[in-house]
Amino acid sequence: MELKLDPWGAVHVDDYSKLFVEFGISNFDQILSELENPHPYMRRKIIFGHRGYEPVLAAMQKHEPFAVMSGFMPSGRAHFGHMMVMNEIIWHQQQGGDAFAAIADMEAHAVRGISWERCRALGINEYILSLIALGFAPREGSHIYFQSENYSMRNLAFELGSEANFSEVSAIYGFSGETHISHMESVMAQSADILHPQLKEFGGPKPVVIPVGADQDPHIKLTRDLAYRMRKFLVELRGDYISIRGKAASPELMQAAEEALKDLVAGKVKRYEEHIDLTDIQISDDTGLAALQGTIDRLIINLEIDHGHYGFMPPASLYHRFMTGLTGGKMSSSKPESHIALTEDPKEAGKKIMRAITGGKQSLAEQKKLGGEPDKCSIYEFLVFHLSDDDKELLELDAECRSGRRMCGTCKKDVAERIERFLREHQQARKAAVDMLPEFGIKP
Repeated sequence: MELKLDPWGAVHVDDYSKLFVEFGISNFDQILSELENPHPYMRRKIIFGHRGYEPVLAAMQKHEPFAVMSGFMPSGRAHFGHMMVMNEIIWHQQQGGDAFAAIADMEAHAVRGISWERCRALGINEYILSLIALGFAPREGSHIYFQSENYSMRNLAFELGSEANFSEVSAIYGFSGETHISHMESVMAQSADILHPQLKEFGGPKPVVIPVGADQDPHIKLTRDLAYRMRKFLVELRGDYISIRGKAASPELMQAAEEALKDLVAGKVKRYEEHIDLTDIQISDDTGLAALQGTIDRLIINLEIDHGHYGFMPPASLYHRFMTGLTGGKMSSSKPESHIALTEDPKEAGKKIMRAITGGKQSLAEQKKLGGEPDKCSIYEFLVFHLSDDDKELLELDAECRSGRRMCGTCKKDVAERIERFLREHQQARKAAVDMLPEFGIKP
């Protein structure tokens, strides 16, 4: 059966490697070694893929500007699945990135029909307080906002709408004649969320990464396309020369680019009607030529901005595995029995753990003989994703389960105790976070 990634539907992925082939997502393992201190999600292969993360990684390594951005649709209670995105935002902020967190109230109102008042209440009480309690810092470059109140983003959404058409968006999202306009507008708001950290008021174009589940990939691909369409030039390395291809650039902008390139490059600068070629470049090797391409692209981006354009860089994305629901399948906000909310009563959370489906066998005897399957166990996942900082401990538990030495009841009791302790501490931190809301410009 063909796998379909639907941002608003139920998506279950059995084999994440299919996403590399079918959707062009890159394997994160290929760049993992370049991270000096990777997040545990990266080490444990919870983050399995990416699109275009290399510029973000380079910016981190060189201590250059970059940003992280993601959002939350306030359609229900925030749970441990949402906490994965929160933790990824916070980690990138700690690496020096500007951090943007959107409460997608326009999307929730348009797609789910949730009232504006309910959107605001859920946004603050479920998502924002937990985000702050987990460590999102109120420093320069930190932004938490509601879509409906962010007019820079909304104005950009209007501009992006001129680069997308109905047939294209319908093909991506399966829209029909019954889809209402507000739903379609919310798609442009999503793209504007992703791109607006590159607006001039936020420091201009820079690498931006969007941590998401794989079901959100249609948003990422559309936005990367829109970023490309908003550019006026494309800088290409073509063998031993560099070509700057005009994309509806005005004659004035072409002239400015030609003059700037003559000042920058030692070589021949030849302008044609719609492109400029740099040949006979005096540089030592191919690595240097690739570096020069990056320098020229930054020069061209600055020229585009000086002439009233955006100069967007294509946004990067990170993809994490879905958490398994306590009842099997994907953890979902719409199924309370499948998840544990971050505002859940700790004792009730412990009871849910004790009732959860595991990767164990049908009987105790069979479990001892054949062992369990921790890679199919929602209880073990809680340890891997959230409740154990010790990689060695996880390997030992995995081995004990597979060998039949560890029973599901023992695991459940252990995880129930850990989750109750975590929730008590987190909910205490949430109470302290209320006093921090004004630091983010949010009225309680």
